[in-house]
Amino acid sequence: MQRHQWPSVRLFFRASSLALLSLCAGFASGHLLATYAEPSVSNEVTLNACGSTIAVQFVGDAESRDDLLGWINRAATAVCTYYGTFPVPHLTLVVHTRGGPGVHHGVTYPRNGGFITISVGFQTTVSQLNEDWMLTHEMIHLAFPSMAEEHHWIEEGISVYVQPVARAQAGQLSTAQMWSDVMRDLPQGEPGEDDRGLDRTHTWARTYWGGALFCLAADVQIRERTNNRRGLQDALRGILQAGGTITRDWDIERALVAGDKTTGTTVLVDLYREMRDKPAPVDLPALWAKLGLRRNDDGSIEFLRGAPLADVREAITRPMLTK
Repeated sequence: MQRHQWPSVRLFFRASSLALLSLCAGFASGHLLATYAEPSVSNEVTLNACGSTIAVQFVGDAESRDDLLGWINRAATAVCTYYGTFPVPHLTLVVHTRGGPGVHHGVTYPRNGGFITISVGFQTTVSQLNEDWMLTHEMIHLAFPSMAEEHHWIEEGISVYVQPVARAQAGQLSTAQMWSDVMRDLPQGEPGEDDRGLDRTHTWARTYWGGALFCLAADVQIRERTNNRRGLQDALRGILQAGGTITRDWDIERALVAGDKTTGTTVLVDLYREMRDKPAPVDLPALWAKLGLRRNDDGSIEFLRGAPLADVREAITRPMLTK
């Protein structure tokens, strides 16, 4: 599996039948229609995730269940590290064994308090499982309330931004690799021609990387305004502690206000109002310079000492103590 394969689209469960889920995700170029039926489960294993339970159901023949359980524990550990808890008390995780090597097609639903289905291909190696980001991405979706369609960018943006940070904090991804990936990919989130803001521009790049761009800008601004005592991580923990999980339908400003209350700022609400209905580009080259980041042509990263926000850069990937 390529580490940088595009994040899977998170789709929403709203049907009343437990036998069949019908879901539809909108794309700028059209619509993808998909269904999910109850699987024929071969067996179930229950894992503990920092006090929560994960009921893992395997569908198909897996070459090594122990390797898959280790992969699941690894993703849950990253999420627990970032949020200080697992987002929901109980998660049902259905792992399908099918297709070529690698992790594919992760989808998260609010059903039954939290439900994820994901596929792992035959002959997937332990190295590929250790490098996987997709399951962590999907688990992060559990930690934010369900939004109206026009705000889908914040749900995806949080998962795209938080996933590598959480893995870096958990020691699963080097900070150099994390920042190299972010610096390479984040420019895709900048507004292009005819952009009408995050709420009104539902393109592939703006939904995922535009949302991630919002998150990085928010993280840095919160840390600047609080002398690096608080960050986006505090805000997202605050939203979760206020009950903002995938099982709740919230207005976007309700979630942002809850996050701002935790940090003692108005960064999330102010930034949303700035970026929601107009392009509002971020000067990334200037931001990288302030953070003390230089990416070389070969993808290697230099951390520049003495940069104005070098302490902010370091704090973003430093594990936060759970209160």
